[in-house]
Amino acid sequence: MPRILTLQQIEGGKPGEVYYPIQIKEVPKPSPGPGELLVRISAAALNHRDLFIRRHQYPAISFTSPLFADGYGTVVEAGPNVTRKDLLHKPVLLTPMRGWESSPAGPEDARKFAVIGCSKITEAGTGQDYIVVPEDEVEPAPEHLSPGEGAALPLVGLTGWRALVTKSGAAFPGSNILVTGIGGGVALAVLQFAVAFGSNVYVSSSDPAKLEQAKALGAKGGINYRSETWEKELAALLPKDRPYLDAVIDGAGGKLVSKTVRLLKPGGVISQYGMTVSPKMDWVMQAVLANVELKGTTMGSKQEFKDMVAFVKEKKITPVISKTVKGLGNLDAINSLFQEMDEGKQFGKLVVEFDSETSSSKL
Repeated sequence: MPRILTLQQIEGGKPGEVYYPIQIKEVPKPSPGPGELLVRISAAALNHRDLFIRRHQYPAISFTSPLFADGYGTVVEAGPNVTRKDLLHKPVLLTPMRGWESSPAGPEDARKFAVIGCSKITEAGTGQDYIVVPEDEVEPAPEHLSPGEGAALPLVGLTGWRALVTKSGAAFPGSNILVTGIGGGVALAVLQFAVAFGSNVYVSSSDPAKLEQAKALGAKGGINYRSETWEKELAALLPKDRPYLDAVIDGAGGKLVSKTVRLLKPGGVISQYGMTVSPKMDWVMQAVLANVELKGTTMGSKQEFKDMVAFVKEKKITPVISKTVKGLGNLDAINSLFQEMDEGKQFGKLVVEFDSETSSSKL
């Protein structure tokens, strides 16, 4: 029978202290209704939100809907009145969110917006053998991507695309962009997108090996953010004919503004998609005087997802995968991916390639 991967609810424990176990449950095979598609999922990928969910550090957690927001699958059945019948038997990428159509400002109704996977707002999630979705919640998968590579794209690709293209205004040839925390999925997506646009990309990490890996992907240079003078080291790397940053794409926060304000051009942009260092960040008067813009950004719209996937297809971009495990029911292996994410070891995405729903589960 088809399976879903869910959280097992346990009593007691505070957010940040609890760690919900994962479990496999057998469920009936769903059927598509009017305007819906049935997708057989063949690969899914982890995001940091999945780790936060297991620690109850994410809002509106569900213990009945499947984990994971990233998925690659094949359309196996179309319901009545479906207009995109050309998708039947074709591989697709699933949109990782619901409730945001096209507004560049943000979700049209924030109360209806949700990232899929273990959410009370939507039952959708990619940690299952089959999923029924409205026909406009998928995009044809770029032909050059394998199932695992396709599963590695949606959430980080969408988040990175919006942070770079919609928000920073720096996605053009010759621009200088700093991408912090290289090794994470969003940062790597931004690096790959910006390189494809022809930008000069500089990256930061505390791991010298990750800096070298980023250079192999097209980064012009890298700096260790643990250095007290990393902003001076970065300044020395910038081109002499354009010795400033057009934008910073950041998911860490901390002392970022005070460190980069002298490097950013007047009116330069800090595009902030996360704050892993601290939930607060200083805003200095020097940034005000330099007309620096700080722009918060998270996820993206269905239109941005469509544009991102088209760009990946055009430029033949392949998402970076750190590790792949086999089997939706292989709970030990999936738990090892969560551990790797928790320890910050990964360079790229952590992927689960599915087995047949008839395979035995390791409970």
